[in-house]
Amino acid sequence: MPVSTRRAGAPGLKAPQIAASSKYSVLLPTYNERENIPLIVWLLVETFEEHELDYEIIIVDDASPDGTQDVVRQLQQEYGEDRILLRPRAGKLGLGTAYMHGLKAVSGDFVLLMDADLSHHPKYIPAMIQKQQQTQCDIVTGTRYRSGGGVYGWNFKRKLTSRGANLLAQTLLQPGVSDLTGSFRLFRKPCLDAVMALCRSKGYAFQMEIAVRAKRLGYTIEEVPIVFVDRIFGASKLGSDEIVMYLRGLVNLFFTT
Repeated sequence: MPVSTRRAGAPGLKAPQIAASSKYSVLLPTYNERENIPLIVWLLVETFEEHELDYEIIIVDDASPDGTQDVVRQLQQEYGEDRILLRPRAGKLGLGTAYMHGLKAVSGDFVLLMDADLSHHPKYIPAMIQKQQQTQCDIVTGTRYRSGGGVYGWNFKRKLTSRGANLLAQTLLQPGVSDLTGSFRLFRKPCLDAVMALCRSKGYAFQMEIAVRAKRLGYTIEEVPIVFVDRIFGASKLGSDEIVMYLRGLVNLFFTT
């Protein structure tokens, strides 16, 4: 079994040993990300190729008016349509359904869910893969709330809101993970298929629901510390409507799981 020990371009991180025998599919939901998508794709390609891993990047775009899909088509010409898959939708239909739509195109053994706005740096992916291979767990989740993790670029109010939402969810749902509202995760595909079939949340509450339902079904979850970086280009998609949906989702999960 081939093993890669080369560094994935992340200063300060030890180069993990990874057994390169599986295929990894990345799901990237996008809306108005034409400025971010070229860089996140380049970083993903560099990371996977540096470790000699088989991969595909599936971009689910919700009819972005800024030309995101045109940029993705250019990326397909650069990297190949077998590596960069575009799966557009007719409009903004919610984060959870975007993942469900993208999952139909997945051919990998493992699936990575992450944001396309550079908040999640691909440099953490090798450590997530290594953690999965060492523990044989079903899910590895990136956490901002363990030693080595954190948030960069948020003001105090937003940090307090995020921390409060996470602590509230921890108290009510007892999920067994430290960062329930995070969205940077690695799944075994059969695990993700099973959990997604039960999920009903469409917005940001989806990230919370998928972790809670996985735990209730008995899937094993490990954590890797990450630093979340606020987006540089574009506007945040998190608004008051998403906060209301999150609270509704929290109450619903409390009574149904």
